[in-house]
Amino acid sequence: MRILIIEDEADVAAFIRKALTGESYAVDIASDGPGGEYLALTESYDLIILDIRLPKKDGLAVLKTLRREKVAAPVLILTARGEVPDRVEGLDAGADDYLVKPFAVAELRARIRSLLRRHSDDRSPLLQTGSLRLDPATQQVHVDEQLIELTNREYAILEYLLRNKNRPLSKGMIAEHVWDFHFSSDYNLIEVYIRRLRKKIELNSRRKIIHTIRNSGYLIRENGV
Repeated sequence: MRILIIEDEADVAAFIRKALTGESYAVDIASDGPGGEYLALTESYDLIILDIRLPKKDGLAVLKTLRREKVAAPVLILTARGEVPDRVEGLDAGADDYLVKPFAVAELRARIRSLLRRHSDDRSPLLQTGSLRLDPATQQVHVDEQLIELTNREYAILEYLLRNKNRPLSKGMIAEHVWDFHFSSDYNLIEVYIRRLRKKIELNSRRKIIHTIRNSGYLIRENGV
C-alpha cells in the first residue's frame, strides 16, 4: 500500500513516515500544498494524509482540487484544528476521516487500516484469477481453497498485479507502489520477491500465474492463463 503525507511540519511528517514504514507501507512526503497536489494528481496512492494549514495552498483547497479531478484515494485529515465546524468543513470538502493532533500512533494506524479496508471493499470485494483468490478485506490469499502465507511485501505486489490484470507492470512501477517514490535499491530485489511469490502461489496451481513480459515487466492475465 502506498500512502502520501502532505504535511509542512518536517518532524511530524518524519514521525508518521517512521510509524507507517514500520507497518510496510510505502510513504511519500510533500511539504506544501502545490507539491502534495502535484504528487496526488500524477502518482497512484492508496491513501492520502492531509494537513489543513499548508504553505502556498491550504489543505482544503488541495482536497477540493483532488475531488474535482476525480482522485478516488481516501483522504485522512490530520490537523490541530479540532473544533466541530472545522471537522464538518473538512468532511464536506471530501475527506473520509478526521484525526486531531496530538494523536496516538495506534489510533492513526487503526484509522488507516479502516479506510483502506473500506476503500478496498468499494473497489472490489474479491480479486481473483483462475484458482487464485485475494480478499482485500481480510488480506488473505487462497489457491485452490488453500490458504497461502505471504509477507507484507509479497501481498502488496500480488494485490498490485491483480488490480492491474492484463497490464504489464515494470519493476520501477512495482517498486514505487510497494516501496516508495524514492526507491533506489537494485531492481533485482523485485525479481527476488517475484520468485518467492511464484513458489508460493504456483506450487499447487500447476500453472503459471505471474507472467514475465520481456522488456515490459510482469502481469497477471484476466483468465488466469
